[in-house]
Amino acid sequence: MMQFADVSNIFTIVEKWFIFYVCVDNGLQFMLLAVGFFTLHGKRGRLSLPEIETLMKSPLLPGVSVLTPAYNEELTICDSVRSMLMLRHPSHEVIVINDGSTDRTLSLLTEEFRLYRSSRIPTGNLPTSAIHGVYESLDSIKLVVIDKENRGKADALNAGLNHSRMPLVGAVDSDSLLERDALIGVSTPFLEDPDNTVATGGIVRVINGCTVKHGLVQHIAAPKSLLARLQVVEYLRAFLGGRVALSSMNSLMIISGAFGLFKRQAVVEAGGFWTNTVGEDMELVLRLHRQKGPDGRRRRVVFVPEPVCWTQVPEKMDVLKLQRNRWQRGATESIFRHRHMMGKPAWGTLGLFGLPYFLVFELFAPMIEMAGYAFTIFGLLFGLIVPFIALEFFVVSVLFSLFLSLSAIMLEELTTRRYPSVKDLGSLLVAALLECLFYRQMTALWRIKGMLDFLRRRKSWGKMDRQSFVKVPEAA
Repeated sequence: MMQFADVSNIFTIVEKWFIFYVCVDNGLQFMLLAVGFFTLHGKRGRLSLPEIETLMKSPLLPGVSVLTPAYNEELTICDSVRSMLMLRHPSHEVIVINDGSTDRTLSLLTEEFRLYRSSRIPTGNLPTSAIHGVYESLDSIKLVVIDKENRGKADALNAGLNHSRMPLVGAVDSDSLLERDALIGVSTPFLEDPDNTVATGGIVRVINGCTVKHGLVQHIAAPKSLLARLQVVEYLRAFLGGRVALSSMNSLMIISGAFGLFKRQAVVEAGGFWTNTVGEDMELVLRLHRQKGPDGRRRRVVFVPEPVCWTQVPEKMDVLKLQRNRWQRGATESIFRHRHMMGKPAWGTLGLFGLPYFLVFELFAPMIEMAGYAFTIFGLLFGLIVPFIALEFFVVSVLFSLFLSLSAIMLEELTTRRYPSVKDLGSLLVAALLECLFYRQMTALWRIKGMLDFLRRRKSWGKMDRQSFVKVPEAA
């Protein structure tokens, strides 16, 4: 019969395995942050006005169709469209796809931009739900509005692809605002390597707490909502660390659905956005990685840290829970569909590092981390592990995570520095502390639920509550 000492030894061995896993996970995250720092430090930052003016006159900069799916976006749609129409780019059009909205989205667009029914003919034939009408503006603006039956974001993007006429297509959420030079900035990698670059993405920042005037962010501030501030810290870790580093290795697997730019021909050849997944953005990027350029080289997917997209994040717990559940299901499904690329030298660092890292330290991390917490607490309560070993686990899981969050905020401060206010910086540092104490564990539970829902083949999208942007008074 197994003795208490034997059980205690087993618990100690398992506990040390949990400690090792968390150490490796956090160590790799720190490595990615370090690579991100040196990558950002070596870049010149935002384009200067003379550089922007030169690019505005360049015949080599490809034209862009900005695709914006909209479903019940009456609170933000007009500001978003104005923002996209004011983007600095020598040749761009804005295509809004009204995906069966039941609110005033279409009527507001019609009134604000003086829409009329257009005879515009689609140039593509990707299958989509029924199109009720295509509209253009009586004013001299390059705006197209497609009214169609509701079938989800991916189907709406495919409808936009069919009606686009530019070599590049941008996918931008309708509750998001782009900075004026964001489109030029995110287009430049297509000039550097036009044959092999198939997708680029800019950084996504939290607009909650900022003030807006005429579709442009006028004043940047940290959100008042604690839940939104926690997401600011989370976004900084993800974008300034992970995505910058993975992009430098050509192992980037995610172009944010809020702001991404794609070579239209490559997307069409790949079959467009898949409508039978909730993670259409990540799935498409992995499919594009599988293509080869005309010279036989792997395609490039590039993250550009300076072009900024400002987006709303949930300020209600139940909405955030549904969002993270959907993200986990989408990521799991995408990795599962493209699992044959994993560990294959043919896919370079993506196959040998990017995909294995994402599988082991992104998809499985919530389950292993929460199991570690439960195991440690159980072992302490019943005296099966010594307090010192339990303390080791909490140090590597909580304090190391806090160190990473603080490092991401410092990376922001040393490079892009979008939050110059001392008050805002202080509020983010407090949020970093709270993120490690309860937010990380809470989102881990939601992600575990997302993994289980994937196994149950649940496809629901969930609801994102919108709110109007905070406006600067007209007299200001």
